[in-house]
Amino acid sequence: MCRENQRAVTEYRVNKMTGKLFILSGPSGVGKGTLRENALKNFSNLVYSISCTTREPREGETNGVEYRFISRDEFEQGINNNLFLEYARVHENYYGTLKSDVIQELESGKNVLLEIDVQGALQVREKMNDSILIFIAPPSIEELSRRLINRNTETQHDLNIRLANAAKELELANKYDYIVVNDDLDSASRKLQEIFINESR
Repeated sequence: MCRENQRAVTEYRVNKMTGKLFILSGPSGVGKGTLRENALKNFSNLVYSISCTTREPREGETNGVEYRFISRDEFEQGINNNLFLEYARVHENYYGTLKSDVIQELESGKNVLLEIDVQGALQVREKMNDSILIFIAPPSIEELSRRLINRNTETQHDLNIRLANAAKELELANKYDYIVVNDDLDSASRKLQEIFINESR
């Protein structure tokens, strides 16, 4: 799936931004994190912008590495002060990307990778129309359910919420510039890297 060659930036001054903004989205459990890590290892000019969230850290997660874990009050204060490039309430928690993080890296010439949900991705597209949206899709909902169960990090209630949200997210995949089906990790990683190479020329 190809992207349009030209889009206008509606809110930010493109002449100061020499880097490109890539956005990675897809349902929980589809493998976005692993694909992101593989990409960052292979592209020295690609940096990951860490999102803020109000959810509790999972076992093994570190503040400032996977996410910035902040309180609901802090997050809502950031919303009121217009600090977020995008934010959304997902699975009963807030997630968001700070404007300052992204703009600073783009202006320095770095390509920036966001791993955010569909709501957030479409918010960014409205503000920065030259952003490149990549949707990571599962081979099937059944396979996604199996991966989430094997991850063993959600209660049955949370699992049901995530699967219901996945169905809604898949309906919006056609709004993205690219769709990569993660049926095989090595194949999906190669396809993602080809996108970064082609779009960075």
